[in-house]
Amino acid sequence: MGNPQVTVERRITASTERVWQGLTDLANMPAVLSGVDSVEVLSDGPFAVGTRWRETRRMFGKQATEEMRVTACTVAERYVVEAESHKTHYISEFTLRAESPEVTVVRMTFSARPPGGFGGLLAKVFGALGAKAVAKAIAQDLKDVAASVEGAPAS
Repeated sequence: MGNPQVTVERRITASTERVWQGLTDLANMPAVLSGVDSVEVLSDGPFAVGTRWRETRRMFGKQATEEMRVTACTVAERYVVEAESHKTHYISEFTLRAESPEVTVVRMTFSARPPGGFGGLLAKVFGALGAKAVAKAIAQDLKDVAASVEGAPAS
């Protein structure tokens, strides 16, 4: 099946800088994203390549904690986060595109690279129902970010 992936886009009424702040503010992530229970930042400095954190969220009725790391980053344009879990490599890519000075389109693509074969958690995640559940979770994350930044003053 190659590298299965799910892509979700959302139009947010806020500048790319404000949306970027909302997406990359790790300390406030549990307050912004309803699907995230906790975040433990593991690296110092600003959000950039090398930033690492442990994120705990509920998926498929179970709580899971994964260590995330930023592997590509262009401020206010794009970043890539990677994680390893159960021998599967997960990649989340966020891209921001200004539609106007106060409207940003965010696209999030989530993909998985299994070590070989297609079983276990990966089958759940990317089976017909799993892909819909992942898309729904991504859409909720983007909805939560939109709610936190739309109409909020830039800091």
